[in-house]
Amino acid sequence: MKMSGAAFCVFMASRHVSAFSTPSMALNSKRAAQTAFGTMNRVLSTPTSAGHPASTRLFSATKEEVDPGIVDGTDLRIVKYPHPSLRADNAEITEDELADGSIKKIAKEMFLVMYAAEGVGLAAPQVGINKRLMVYNESGDKNKWLSEVVMVNPRIVEFSDAQDVETEGCLSFPEMNGPVQRSKWIKVEALNLKGKKTKKKFKGWEARIFQHEYDHLDGVVYVDRLEEDSKKEVQPRLDELIADFGEGGAL
Repeated sequence: MKMSGAAFCVFMASRHVSAFSTPSMALNSKRAAQTAFGTMNRVLSTPTSAGHPASTRLFSATKEEVDPGIVDGTDLRIVKYPHPSLRADNAEITEDELADGSIKKIAKEMFLVMYAAEGVGLAAPQVGINKRLMVYNESGDKNKWLSEVVMVNPRIVEFSDAQDVETEGCLSFPEMNGPVQRSKWIKVEALNLKGKKTKKKFKGWEARIFQHEYDHLDGVVYVDRLEEDSKKEVQPRLDELIADFGEGGAL
């Protein structure tokens, strides 16, 4: 199935596989409201003998995600829900911004924050920058820098009808997670830091990372994709985050 425009914290827990022929999403909008998608901060759950998660790790296969606070080498900080930047429109990055090196600098600092948080991906709105920019490293290992990916002005041009469900969490939503349904594969177009157009098909884990982070670029957060029962389970924690933030939040 193809779409004209779309949007991209991640996961892995007990998995429920399903195939839906018609994902519910607004294909005529640049804001991807599709329920099939979600976007990058990873959660890994280790099942107990009863089949329930014994622990949940966000964004990293081996470590729990943490709030890094102040990170050496950058002034960027992870913003938490309901910070307005998580719901704001995100501007396309211009040729001039790529040419002057400012986006390269932001991307470098986003990786610093991502690794400090033990994450695998990060979208610019999560650090208060409303630009269509995301970074990720599916290994979550800063020593495997060849796996680092920077995507400028990405868009999903095709996605699979087949979907699956994984437990996701997000650095902007600490101490909570929930099951999110997403497409099993996607085809993406984007620019690299040199302004060159790239095309790639993402499958499995990498596809989920991308979709989670891509959602952030469209002002969509993973809790928007939770079913009603799952949303009720996390609502008390959402209420705590809203109260901690105070006035001016964007729900």
